[in-house]
Amino acid sequence: MRFSTYVLPAASFALAGVFSVIAAGFAVSQVEEASKTAITEQLQMAGLTWASVDATGLQVFLIGTAPTEAARFRALSNAGQVVDAARVIDQMDVEETQTLAPPRFSVEILRNDSGVSLIGLVPEGAEHEEVVARLHKIVGEDRVADLLETADHAVPDGWDGAMRFALDALVRLPRSKVSVEADHVQVTAMTESADEKRRVEQVLRRARPEGLRIALAISAPRPVITPFTLRYILEDGTGHFDACAADTETSRDRIVKAARANGLKGRADCTIGLGVPSTRWAEAAEMTLAALTRLGGGTVTLSDADISLIALEGTDQGRFDQTVGELENALPPVFQLTAVLPETPDESDDGPPEFTATRSPEGQVQMRGRVSTETARQTAESYAKAAFAGASVQMTARIDENLPGGWPVRVLAGLEALARLSNGAVTVTPDDLQVRGKTGNKQARADIARLLSEKLGEGAAYTIDVTYVEALDPESGLPTPEECLGRIRIVLGDRKLNFEPGSDTLDSAGKDIMDDIAEVLSGCGPINLEIAGHTDSQGRESMNLDLSQARAEAILTELRNRRVLTSTFRAKGYGEAQPIEDNRTEAGREANRRIEFRLVAAEATEESESALESTGNSEDEGGASATEDVGDEQD
Repeated sequence: MRFSTYVLPAASFALAGVFSVIAAGFAVSQVEEASKTAITEQLQMAGLTWASVDATGLQVFLIGTAPTEAARFRALSNAGQVVDAARVIDQMDVEETQTLAPPRFSVEILRNDSGVSLIGLVPEGAEHEEVVARLHKIVGEDRVADLLETADHAVPDGWDGAMRFALDALVRLPRSKVSVEADHVQVTAMTESADEKRRVEQVLRRARPEGLRIALAISAPRPVITPFTLRYILEDGTGHFDACAADTETSRDRIVKAARANGLKGRADCTIGLGVPSTRWAEAAEMTLAALTRLGGGTVTLSDADISLIALEGTDQGRFDQTVGELENALPPVFQLTAVLPETPDESDDGPPEFTATRSPEGQVQMRGRVSTETARQTAESYAKAAFAGASVQMTARIDENLPGGWPVRVLAGLEALARLSNGAVTVTPDDLQVRGKTGNKQARADIARLLSEKLGEGAAYTIDVTYVEALDPESGLPTPEECLGRIRIVLGDRKLNFEPGSDTLDSAGKDIMDDIAEVLSGCGPINLEIAGHTDSQGRESMNLDLSQARAEAILTELRNRRVLTSTFRAKGYGEAQPIEDNRTEAGREANRRIEFRLVAAEATEESESALESTGNSEDEGGASATEDVGDEQD
């Protein structure tokens, strides 16, 4: 009885516990499933389909890989709107951030009379400091406005070469804007003259590093032409310009077209400049050229507003009068015409008096013939000595008091024209002044025509037979790279470059030698040049290699400091690896301590170096010999 009294209540309680546990488990499952379903629907409504949900008891787990940190935070927020945020467990990952694109490095360099300004973004490092330091040397430390920003990022390929090219352009162009990117440099500038523009463009194109795109927008002011001159000769149906000037491109095209319609066969150089006396200059030129054709030939000269027309000997008088009359009536206002029909000389005449001056290629000037007075002779001789400085001047002209008026002026004008030629002759007669010879100046013919037109006056007859010779042109006559290396050998002679012991500092004598080498290279234009440093075998190999590199770079720096264009140069140290003599002897070690200048071909087919050596004495390894190797070593 007592046993049943205790067992039944205990069994009742146990059974109730079992039912409670079952009920609790069922309730928890319901809560888990409800939370999981509700959160999943919320995430899908928010567009966060990448996230999945799991639940254990009252804890809810968010699983998945969020595209960004912001997306992960949105998933947590949306889950917290459905259940208590404390129940949400974050087990989400975030995709790795993609590598940031490198910055776009670019520089705008502005140079004018007030100094240089630098604007842009450049790679962080010593190169930036070197650029600013070089600009300080060019324009002065207090005239450089450095507004550059830097970024700690890898230097893009081609950046250093582009900056060197930009600085070389800046040295040559005092008024310029240079835009620099790693693969492209644009130069916008103005030069003093058209000749300077052509020269700078030629040099910069030759200095362009391989792979770098360049755009040159270099302008030059139009020259002031005085007197504004056009001179055209027509003979045997063929014509040519001695001088041609136009005020606009349209005017130039009209003049050239008219010349081609009236006998011009070859190329016409017509300078566009300032100083035209009338906006109807081209119209006046067209009329006079057509009149020359109707006459059958002759010479026409427009000098400012004065027009001089000289017909050929033997031209029919009636045709001459009619043509000249029609031209006088048709010419635009301002222009004044002087027309001359030369008389046919008498066959019994012994010939006119003359004065002749010749200039030889060697620089000798001889004057003979007739002058009007002793004073005129002394004046011509003094003028020749001044105009042909350094030449041997010889005067053998005799005095003739019966010469026509204006003879001294014609003689001096002829000498001044001769001074524009490299070699040639001038013949002065009462009716003509002939200039013949060779020149390296493409504009010499036009310059001489303007000179004689101004000096001799209206109606004066003169003949210009001047040939342009490219070999005499200082711009086109740049020496070849091999010739440049040969010139370095000559200026070195038996001298030798020496450094301070164990350093890369040139001694005082070495600096003088560098002045001479820089002068040679400044007249060479861009060449592919390697400055190679070499040492003997004393000391550690690594130390010798570093020392040779430092010395080669020191030579390159010395050239840059002397305004030499060095964008195509490189400095390389070889240490003790390339001896030319036995290092076991003092003489051999002395020879091995050297600097070499080598031509480096861009695409070599074979290696062949011929050394042009200059020897000297050195007290220790601080010395360096100078050797110029001309070869085809692969760059």
